[in-house]
Amino acid sequence: MDWSQVAAAAIFLAMFVVIVLGWLHRTWAAVVAAILTATVVLRSPAAVFHSINWETIIFLGGMMVVVGGLGLSGFFRWLCLYVARLARYNTTAIFISFMVLSGFLAMFIDSITVLLFMAPIVIELSRVLGFKPVPFIIALIFAANTGGAATMSGDPPNVIIGTAFGYSFTDFAINTGPIAWAGLLAGTGLLYLTQRRDLVPTTPVATYPEPGLAITDRPLFLKGIAVFLVIIAFLLSHHALGQPIAVVGIAGAALTVMAAWRRLPEVFREVDWRTLLFFIALFVVVGGLERTGLLEIVGSFIGSATGSDMALAIAFILWVSAGASAIVDNIPFAAAMVPVIREMSSVLGLEQRTLSWTLALGADVGGNATPIGASANVVGLGVAERAGFHISWGYYLKQAVPATIVTLGIFHLLLLLRYA
Repeated sequence: MDWSQVAAAAIFLAMFVVIVLGWLHRTWAAVVAAILTATVVLRSPAAVFHSINWETIIFLGGMMVVVGGLGLSGFFRWLCLYVARLARYNTTAIFISFMVLSGFLAMFIDSITVLLFMAPIVIELSRVLGFKPVPFIIALIFAANTGGAATMSGDPPNVIIGTAFGYSFTDFAINTGPIAWAGLLAGTGLLYLTQRRDLVPTTPVATYPEPGLAITDRPLFLKGIAVFLVIIAFLLSHHALGQPIAVVGIAGAALTVMAAWRRLPEVFREVDWRTLLFFIALFVVVGGLERTGLLEIVGSFIGSATGSDMALAIAFILWVSAGASAIVDNIPFAAAMVPVIREMSSVLGLEQRTLSWTLALGADVGGNATPIGASANVVGLGVAERAGFHISWGYYLKQAVPATIVTLGIFHLLLLLRYA
């Protein structure tokens, strides 16, 4: 390792330790680390700019504007009351149905969007029924990341892998889909067993409010639903239309601005600017790791360690990619691993598709293990924190790590049975 690699690794590890120990808020820890990375490692404004995934930032910011407009109209409170009534106000039924819904939506919609839409609903629902929302938020994160592994459009690493090797939506659905859902259902059961005591309402509710009474601005409510449906349709079709996902965020923000132009200051106050800043800073820090070649070193090590044994290759790629994705954004890691998989397939004779499915499952689900392992985690925890529910690293790890390990164990077994 040269000095730049040592510096990039040291800065990242220091940021990680500061965030884990709670010495500084994660946003400001990431900002300090990003400044150090830009100054010591990247040393170029252009390199800093290009290390940031602006497509994600623009999309996330645009969707926050959409959510802000919907929230002002009372949409989320109306929806949570309606869902609660369908579930007969049973918290167990709500917990399970929300996990399944989160996983299903994440098959077609980015997991970030799923958390942006569903986390506020959980917060609102918890205030009505009197249960703790933290277990729900962690469950939604787990379900969104795991469900996203089922299709090519579900998570960014899948898009990278699919476009690199020419796989289709159906290829992923047939191969990673059943495995992802087996892990999701097992994880749902485990999370329920470990958190069921927190799902009991703390105060009995004598009467339940009528969902329709939650609507505070009916014209904005109706316009917001129309914008919501347009965005969902665009999210499902933007790849087919050849448009990047950033365009979806821009379109959503523009439509919301037109629909809520009388209340724009209120809409923009709902945007979580601190979370957006955290993403920008984190991309800079991870960009230092990528630019110095550390991620490629990890990928090359995997290729040399596994040889031509498919069972060993599955084990190595699955668990290493999961472990790496728990602490490093899975997007650059997946991008670094694509040429490694191509080389392993051509030189060692290993089936390229099997290696691809293994990488996708490990990278997508490994991010569940830590609060910064995936973008959906940061969004979900940010929504909870803004509502006054802080989720510590210790509590998150206690709940998420066992579910992640069990899920990966199921993935490992099914991959071996089907492909080794």
